[in-house]
Amino acid sequence: MKFGFIGLGNVGGKLAGSILRNGFDLTVRDLNREMAQPFLDQGAKWADSPKEMAENCDIVITCLPSPAACSAVMEADDGILAGLSAGKIWAEMSTTDENEVKRLAELVIAKGASPIECPVSGGCHRAATGNISIFAGCDRETFDRMLPVLTTLGRRVLHTGPVGSASALKVMTNYLATANLLTLAEAMTTMKAAGIDMATTYEAITISSGTSFVAETEGQIILNGSRDISFTMDLVKKDIALFQSIAEKHNVPLEISPLMVEIFDDGIARYGERELSPNIIRRLEDSTGLSVLADGFPAELFDDEPEEQGYEVVPFGTTKT
Repeated sequence: MKFGFIGLGNVGGKLAGSILRNGFDLTVRDLNREMAQPFLDQGAKWADSPKEMAENCDIVITCLPSPAACSAVMEADDGILAGLSAGKIWAEMSTTDENEVKRLAELVIAKGASPIECPVSGGCHRAATGNISIFAGCDRETFDRMLPVLTTLGRRVLHTGPVGSASALKVMTNYLATANLLTLAEAMTTMKAAGIDMATTYEAITISSGTSFVAETEGQIILNGSRDISFTMDLVKKDIALFQSIAEKHNVPLEISPLMVEIFDDGIARYGERELSPNIIRRLEDSTGLSVLADGFPAELFDDEPEEQGYEVVPFGTTKT
């Protein structure tokens, strides 16, 4: 089976690397040819256009920064849709808008091909180790066809239902992660102002009911000063705005979500849209004159290698116990 991958950024590059590393036939493409060179050096092929990739590959994967970028790659004259034919699969791994992915899925079906949305969750470091979680929205037949590569890319695979369901759930999880990041920033800055040791603060958070995935991971890189999780403020703003739009569509009167959007709008205005997302804490550091760092805190991110028991597939309609 031949795979094509478009979008070799922070997450996409790591996912494409897992495909290539596990022996799959891979063709790659990115607007920046230099991003593709490491893959070409390791045996991947290059596609001169998305259309060419779709013509020559059985499964074409997109992992792009916005719904607009994906639509352009799909619908251009030399786009993926122009090269798709019966029996092929388009897999959308971006974090995107559920309505847009549904619209594109209908165009894929009209070509006789099969769509699947499979956004990932867990951060770039987990994407690099094959330990990321994957939400898969599609029909069961397409899910079964994609499962061999999905279990190569991630250890936890959840079939969420039809196309659109995975995108909605993914932006929901990113909303929760962002809420965790903002409260973590407030908690750490307040403890710093109160004179509490930052390493002790981190330990108190991680062994208590106040802990979370974000606290345990981003808490470390905030304290060691790197602030780098390969995710930027503009991407956070996109994701939480998508979640807010779902709530508005269904007339849910959210109170925290609009404030979060305002905070990131302010962070982008102050520091730029490509600023690393954990540096949203700079708003508090700047206003208080404090530096939320811990002397001697380890520079490396926590150890998170894949667990030995292998992958886990959770079928749609199954409740885990």
